[in-house]
Amino acid sequence: MSHIITHILNNHCPNCHEGKVFNEKNIFFMFGFPTMNKSCSHCKFKFEKEPGFFFGAMYISYGLTVAQSIATYVIAQFFFDKTFDLRIIAIIGIVILALASLNIRLSRLIWIYIFKNYSR
Repeated sequence: MSHIITHILNNHCPNCHEGKVFNEKNIFFMFGFPTMNKSCSHCKFKFEKEPGFFFGAMYISYGLTVAQSIATYVIAQFFFDKTFDLRIIAIIGIVILALASLNIRLSRLIWIYIFKNYSR
């Protein structure tokens, strides 16, 4: 399991673990919409199986965003006197916007790894 997480975080192909899914070398701190390779440069594994394949990745992105929002709320509440301060909403919004590009990439990588044994 830890190998799969390492391969996802390193942007590796789910089939051969050699090629890259995204053109960018670092998937963590890039801004803008990601550019994906059509297939793996090493094993020619096709990443997008059919038109609309990555619509399901939106659910994973939503889950990542909710988890990050809850974690941000838990961490931020220690810095305020009241149980719920309206400034926490602004902080959560800033975190969501800052991590949006990462969420797109991670959700697509997780989605590809879920369906890596899908028929070619």
